[in-house]
Formats: sequence, structure tokens, C-alpha cells
Amino acid sequence: MKTRSLLGVFEEDATAISNYMNQLYQAMHRIYDAQRFPLGGDDEVMSSTLQQFSKVIDELSSCHAVLSTQLADAMMFPITQFKERDLKEILTLKEVFQIASNDHDAAINRYSRLSKKRENDKVKYEVTEDVYTSRKKQHQTMMHYFCALNTLQYKKKIALLEPLLGYMQAQISFFKMGSENLNEQLEEFLANIGTSVQNVRREMDSDIETMQQTIEDLEVASDPLYVPDPDPTKFPVNRNLTRKAGYLNARNKTGLVSSTWDRQFYFTQGGNLMSQARGDVAGGLAMDIDNCSVMAVDCEDRRYCFQITSFDGKKSSILQAESKKDHEEQRHESLRPAAGQSRPPTARTSSSGSLGSESTNLAALSLDSLVAPDTPIQFDIISPVCEDQPGQAKAFGQGGRRTNPFGESGGIIKSETEDSILHQLFIVRFLGSMEVKSDDHPDVVYETMRQILAARAIHNIFRMTESHLLVTCDCLKLIDPQTQVTRLTFPLPCVVLYATHQENKRLFGFVLRTSSGRSESNLSSVCYIFESNNEGEKICDSVGLAKQIALHAELDRRASEKQKEIERVKEKQQKELNKQKQIEKDLEEQSRLIAASSRPNQASSEGQFVVLSSSQSEESDLGEGGKKRESEA
Repeated sequence: MKTRSLLGVFEEDATAISNYMNQLYQAMHRIYDAQRFPLGGDDEVMSSTLQQFSKVIDELSSCHAVLSTQLADAMMFPITQFKERDLKEILTLKEVFQIASNDHDAAINRYSRLSKKRENDKVKYEVTEDVYTSRKKQHQTMMHYFCALNTLQYKKKIALLEPLLGYMQAQISFFKMGSENLNEQLEEFLANIGTSVQNVRREMDSDIETMQQTIEDLEVASDPLYVPDPDPTKFPVNRNLTRKAGYLNARNKTGLVSSTWDRQFYFTQGGNLMSQARGDVAGGLAMDIDNCSVMAVDCEDRRYCFQITSFDGKKSSILQAESKKDHEEQRHESLRPAAGQSRPPTARTSSSGSLGSESTNLAALSLDSLVAPDTPIQFDIISPVCEDQPGQAKAFGQGGRRTNPFGESGGIIKSETEDSILHQLFIVRFLGSMEVKSDDHPDVVYETMRQILAARAIHNIFRMTESHLLVTCDCLKLIDPQTQVTRLTFPLPCVVLYATHQENKRLFGFVLRTSSGRSESNLSSVCYIFESNNEGEKICDSVGLAKQIALHAELDRRASEKQKEIERVKEKQQKELNKQKQIEKDLEEQSRLIAASSRPNQASSEGQFVVLSSSQSEESDLGEGGKKRESEA
């Protein structure tokens, strides 16, 4: 027990020595690193300033290099050796001694549990051997451990004194070198430093004066900006912004009726509204504002509040601007796409019936040349129980036919679609349609999408009619998903252009070229916009495939008609040839009969007679009939 108590004292001392030596090692390492710091450095300004006393700096650097080497050899090496070798050896021996003690205690416990009544020589021998081995191992480990602890009492004195001795010797040597090398040039060195410091001070005073003047000018110029709501006559609203950034108050609902307002920095990036909280290094996505709706709202009796709603109406956010100017600019900026935003060149479009054909450059055309301003927009399709409109009936080839209101498609429609090779059905939602000026470039569809989505957002129209779009080789049909009534039919030859949205692939549209009025030469174009379930590109591909199949079918039909026409001409020519041959044969027969009639053809005694041809007999009959009529007259 006394040994254990004494061992605890030595272990506490070893732990204290270890902690102290770690701290001493860190302190001396800092001293060593400080001596290694290069005074010249890579700073160009300092290098140019210190050029006039570079010799002094070089000598001082060499002195520090010598000091660094001496500190490494005389101070860092002894303490490192003591820390890495001696202290680690103590810790290792402590762990080994602890393990040996635990093994000995376990062996003693097993030996103590030997049975008194049922003695087993084999078990007793094994347990006794185990106690012998563990006790011997503990004793050997304990002797080495105690020897190391006793030795540590001497080594700690050496480890404490030797680094300090090395440090003092290195510093004395450094000071001796400095006194020998710098005594002669000390005055010149101090004079040069004083001159440099004065020059730097004069430059600093000049810069401070310039900065003070700049601050005064900025204070005068920025005085109107300190007002939270500046005068709109002095700071008019800029409606041509492509980007907007500033602080807004965002409303966050914390309960059914309670809410909080957080002030954050917002900025637009592309078609996204980004927000960045204080302390964040970058902004995060707050909302996709592409084709969103922005309108002023009254919220909790706060001024300049507006609500941003996504184009599908699923997400909205209420924000508050600081001033009326920011309020108007935020509303205008959120509705308008970023300028200069390029459209992807891989848009799936079709013109004149070819999918993905190269379109002409419309850089010089304005948006007014694509879609006429103030053009009325139709947000819903025609009811299936109503009579088709005259213009649409003529355009779609359905004049005079009423849509079946009883949920069954007519026999004519069924016969038209059953013969089609292609049948593809898609779920779509009608967004709107409007008349366009041009139908030869996909920008027409893009601009129509923008205007229809903006109009829906402005008027808060979120309801959309869902239909099934049937794509065949003859037409496109909008079918009621519940009653299976055909709502609209678009003849495929009239679909001259189709495209998907550049970014939102759910949106797609097509342009239908129709004849307005009774004159077929007076053509008009209407663009229809739909939303699908991420199938915009697939629908455009299907329409393109249908047009290609229809084109090949039309070519095959024309070739078949041409072949039939050729066969009819050949048949007619054959009939004419046969008729001509028959006429020639009859003429030849008549000539032979005439030649035979010129000879005496009386009947012989043997009963011979002359056989006349059918034509001659007819002529003879006619001749006899004529003679009879003359005699009767």
C-alpha cells in the first residue's frame, strides 16, 4: 500500500512535468519561429523602402540566421528529445504496468476461487502457473517502471536547465555579433530610418487630407439618400433595370394569425430572386421569378408591401420595400426578364413542317412585329356543348357540324382517327391563345408565352382547363378527360410552328395558320399555349413525327394517284388502238366483199351460194326495206 501511495506521488509529478514541458516547448517553438521570420520579405513597398540600407538588413538577417541555428541545436533539440523520448517512455511503462497489475489481480482472483473440497490437480496447476507468470511479469514491469520514474527526477532537471542554457548562450552570441557588426554603421542606420519615417508620415497626412475632403463631398452629395423615402422628382423610378439589389423586409408566418418580419438583402440573378442573410458569405434561392406575378397588397398596416407569386400559383412571398421608388422598381423588375438573356439554340421548333429546321435571324425585328400589342387573349377553350364559331369552323374544316354534347364522339371523327398510324395521348392544361403577326420563327411562341403568363399573373388567373391532347397523322385534338368529347380539332397541315419554353420544359405552344373570312387568301395565325407534365419536348417531337408521317403519306398518295392516272391513260390508249384495229379489219373485209360482188355469183347446180358478211346483209336488208317503202308510196 505504501508502494502504491508513493507511486501515485511520482505519477502526479510526471504528469505535472509533462504539462509544463508541453507549454515550455510551445513557448520556445514560438521564439524559434520568430527568429526565422525573414525581415526582407516579398513586400515590394518594403523592399523599395529598405533599399538604402540593404547592407544593414543583410547583416542583421545573417545574425538572425545564426541565432536560429543555435536555438535549434542548443534549445529545441534537448527539450524535444526529453518530450518525445523520456516522457513517452514513462507513459508507455505506466500503461504496461497497469496491464500487468490487472492481469495479476485477475490471476489472484481465480486462485482464490479454487475449491477446497473438489481439488483438481490440473486446474490447480494451471491457476498456480498463471499466478506465477503474472506476478513475475508485474514485478519485472514494476522494477523497470520505478527505475524510469527515479531516472526522470534527474532528467527533468537536465531538461529544464539545458534548453535555458542553450537559449542564453545563443542570445549572448547574437548580441555579440550585433555589437561587432552594427557599431560603426549605427548612426547612419538610425538617420536613414528617421528620414523614411518622416516621408511616410508626410504621405499619410496628405492621404488623410484627401480622404477628409472626399468624405465631405460624399456627405453633401448623399444627403438626400439618408431619407428613407426620397423625393420621386429628384430620384425618378428607373423602369429599364435588368438587375435589382437592396434590403427588403420579408414576412414569415409563425402561426395562424401571427407573423414576423425579417430584414434581408435581396438581389435578382437571371430569372431567380436570391436572398442573403447578415453574416452569410453567399446568397440562396428565394423564388423563381420567371413569368411571376407581382402586385401591391395591404399587409398589417405596412407601407410599400407587395406580393410575388410564382407563375403556377404554388408559392408566394410578401415583401416590404423601404421607399416608393424601390417598391415600383421591384414590381417592374420582377415581371420583366433579364435583358440580353440568350435563348437556347436547341429549342425544338418547326417551320413549314420540318422539326428542328434552321430559322431565320430575327435580331432586327421588334416584339411588336411578332405579337401585336393589345391583342385580346383567350384564357379558356370553347365549351363542347356550344356551336363552333364560324371562323374556327372554317379554319378547322368543321363547318356546319355540331359537337356531340352526349359524351360520344361522332362516327366521322372515329373514322378519321382510326386510320391514322400515330396515336399519342398527353395530359395538357390550356393557358391561353392569341393572334400573332408572324409564324416563321420560334420567338413568336416565346413572346406569346411571356405575354399570356404575364397577363394571367396580372389578372390573378390561376385556373386552367385540363384536357387530353391526341396527336395523330391528320390532326391534333383536345379531348375532355371525363366525357371524352372532342373540344377542339387542329388540322395538322395548319400547324406551321411549334416550340417548347427555353427553360421551363413543361410549357409548349404551336401556331395555327387559318383563313379568316370567306377569302382563303386572307390568312391569320393564332398561337396556342399549353402546360404539360414535363412533356413539352416529347409533345413537340410527336407533332414533328406526325407531320413527317403525314408528309410521306401525302407523297405516297400523290405517287399512287399518278400511277393510277398513268394506268388509265394506258388503258384508254389500248382501247383506242383496239378500236382502230377493228375499224381496219372491217374496212379490209368490206373491200374483199366489194371485190367479190363485182364477179358473177349465180348459184350453181350443185347448190353453191355466196355468203355475205353481216354488214353487207344489213345493207341489203336496208336496201330491200327502202324499195318496199318506195313501192308502198
